[in-house]
Amino acid sequence: MTRRNFLAAAAAGARRRPNFLFLLADDLGSGDLSSYQCPDIRTPHIDSLGADGVRFTRAYANAPECTPTRCGLLTGRYQQRVGGLECAIGVGNVGRYDEAEWLAARGELGLPAQETTFATMLRKAGYATCCSGKWHLGYLDKFSPNRHGFDEYFGILGGNADYVTHREENGALVLYHNGKPADRAGHVTDLLADHAIDWLARRRPKDRPFFHYVPFTAPHSPFQAPGDKPAAPERWNEGTRETYVKMVEHMDRRIGDILAALDQTGERHNTLVVFTSDNGGANRSRNAPLRAGKSTVWEGGIRVPALARFPGRIGRGTTTDQVSMTMDWAATILATAGVKASRRLDGIDLMPFLTGERQPEARTLYWSYKRGQTRRWAVRDGDMKYVIDDGREELHNLAWDDREKVNLAESEARTLAAMRAKLEAWKKEVAAPRLRNFR
Repeated sequence: MTRRNFLAAAAAGARRRPNFLFLLADDLGSGDLSSYQCPDIRTPHIDSLGADGVRFTRAYANAPECTPTRCGLLTGRYQQRVGGLECAIGVGNVGRYDEAEWLAARGELGLPAQETTFATMLRKAGYATCCSGKWHLGYLDKFSPNRHGFDEYFGILGGNADYVTHREENGALVLYHNGKPADRAGHVTDLLADHAIDWLARRRPKDRPFFHYVPFTAPHSPFQAPGDKPAAPERWNEGTRETYVKMVEHMDRRIGDILAALDQTGERHNTLVVFTSDNGGANRSRNAPLRAGKSTVWEGGIRVPALARFPGRIGRGTTTDQVSMTMDWAATILATAGVKASRRLDGIDLMPFLTGERQPEARTLYWSYKRGQTRRWAVRDGDMKYVIDDGREELHNLAWDDREKVNLAESEARTLAAMRAKLEAWKKEVAAPRLRNFR
């Protein structure tokens, strides 16, 4: 084979490698999509992913808040292995519990560069990578998306911002483009969608496979629909369900625009598209019929909607009962791309379950949440779920009690003790090396 023919064959192989478009909502309730029986929100474009692919019935977030779930997603590992990221980083790079405060004081609150993301692994394998949206894994440049495998970044660095001014409660502008402040006009949802569409259109070379991560800030507070005026910081958590509905439906419309842009590239049939939320819903959201919401490890805080489309690989209009966690998407995307992970992952490849090659299997999953003096843990082992909520222990059988109303802690004492032991062993196994000197 001549060198020219070899290069032509290699280029043809590169064109056949799949693309990945990962869409993430912020604080969207598990019952806030019309395909999840929401009575007052219409989300036809998001729902279409399930109609053309698969809808999950037992999808979980890695955590009940923003930062830790995003850490779990990008590293493909329990965020506890990183340390200090077990709740959302506060405005202005503030730690919200003891270990996080300790790291912040040392300028180390964020996702360290040595925590290799799957975006970095894909880029090393020849993928074009872009993040258009909310980062929330550290404000300092050493924690930026561009240092974690993304060729290009445009979005909100912190946890939230006024949708009109793009500033946090402290007045700081947090809209950035490749490390530099970006003072642009427009509703944040529109700016993120427009950038995503623009990147899809101008990426070069066209035959290079891509990974595009689009984490929206919607429908996180402040509650502002397109056309609304800037909000006073002290009123950010005020607002009506009506405004929340408008925010979700506008995000859905813009997702429709992104999907249309993907179609225009001719890559629809070679792209795995995923939509999910970073945690359960907060104010104005709907987590029904599940218990509680954001910042808790009850089902309403960690169960999320999830849909995926991959024409020719995932059957149309299917559902899966396979228990999944956000970090599974790293393993799934790497395996689908044919890229070997450069470190051990905690997540699993979901694709065999989505294609029907394998039937749903029981798993043991763990959650740990810290904020202020609050401490919450949970273990799901098969259908049994063990929860410690600020010292109070509960045990539930999710096979018939996914609303977590019947506490079996006394009647199933042996099961509770066994799960407590598993949790303690897990805590030791995932202890973060960078917290060894913390006292």
